[in-house]
Amino acid sequence: MAGSRPTIDQVFAGKILAYSETPGGSALGPDAEEIVGVLLDALEKGEVRAAEKGDDGVWRAVPWVKRGILLGFRIGRIVEMSIGGHHGEPRFAFFDKHLYPPQPVTAANGVRIVPGGSSVRRGAYLAPGVVCMPPMYVNVGAWIGAGTMVDSHALVGSCAQIGERVHLSAAAQIGGVLEPVNASPVVIEDDVMVGGGCGVYEGTVVRASAVLAAGVVLTRGTPVFDLVHERVYRGDAEHPLEIPAGAVVVPGARRVSGGWGAEQGIALQTPVIVKYRDERTDVATALEGWLR
Repeated sequence: MAGSRPTIDQVFAGKILAYSETPGGSALGPDAEEIVGVLLDALEKGEVRAAEKGDDGVWRAVPWVKRGILLGFRIGRIVEMSIGGHHGEPRFAFFDKHLYPPQPVTAANGVRIVPGGSSVRRGAYLAPGVVCMPPMYVNVGAWIGAGTMVDSHALVGSCAQIGERVHLSAAAQIGGVLEPVNASPVVIEDDVMVGGGCGVYEGTVVRASAVLAAGVVLTRGTPVFDLVHERVYRGDAEHPLEIPAGAVVVPGARRVSGGWGAEQGIALQTPVIVKYRDERTDVATALEGWLR
């Protein structure tokens, strides 16, 4: 519409692209740091995201946003971010790029960060109602929806997209994808239960209401066997691995079919879909509401 206010992507995407294509070692414009700062502010407010779900249901990276984050690392300088060390307190030494300090979350954000050593990096979005149990870490560009719990020792990697009412159980690892800039994001959709010690990496998409039992590991190259529908889900160079909505995935194993490995009785780790979520599954996960 004529006269409408330009959005942040219209204003900054072209500048970020131009700067990101400038050869290394070349001087950048004086507004480069300001541009990165505005982008990080917008990410923290949820005004832009590093990945978006299209009308066709496909999750796609937003390359200019990821380029802007990488630009911040390029122009950032290492500064001291240590805490403590005063009046006999223990000192914890930290040194990082100056544009990516821990995010100054306040009570006004409506986010619970329970004391004990957690950190949310600059440029991540946490919706009101998110609960962070110590110690946990959320990296730059991540997006976490309302009512989600990030449990102890859990990691939300750079640009990972976590939906609403998700539980990332203790020691769950959600991988990050910054490069290449158009690489598929790691996505956990709404109402997913991620069990303790799970690992979700390399652009895997876990669709809404799925349950990953403790210890499940998913990567683009991991075949997932669906015992209900008698099929195998795989990712490839062009498409991420997708776990169907409502699937209940447990750690499994499959025999090596031939050669020396078969002679030795070797089996390979394989996630297996054993059922799809029903009322009994929901009862088993209902405790999450009380924990919030």
